[in-house]
Amino acid sequence: MPKGETDGKGRAFIIELDSGDCLKKVTIPNGNRRILIEGTIGKLERAEFVEDLVLELVGAGGVLRVDLAREDLAKRTEKGGSPK
Repeated sequence: MPKGETDGKGRAFIIELDSGDCLKKVTIPNGNRRILIEGTIGKLERAEFVEDLVLELVGAGGVLRVDLAREDLAKRTEKGGSPK
């Protein structure tokens, strides 16, 4: 997984599901439109930072990884605001 915003496209994410049965909806329209991925990772089993660089949410049905460093989250929390 890429670190930070080095590719200039913002934060990366990966949705990894154990099977297609967990996938609710995927929409990929033609052109420059919004892409929607909906699904569930099931009951949350674990939430942790991997090497302080990636937030990993492990569920009964899959894993969600977000390129979000512990340091980034701490900075946001210290500011006391919610994301816009």
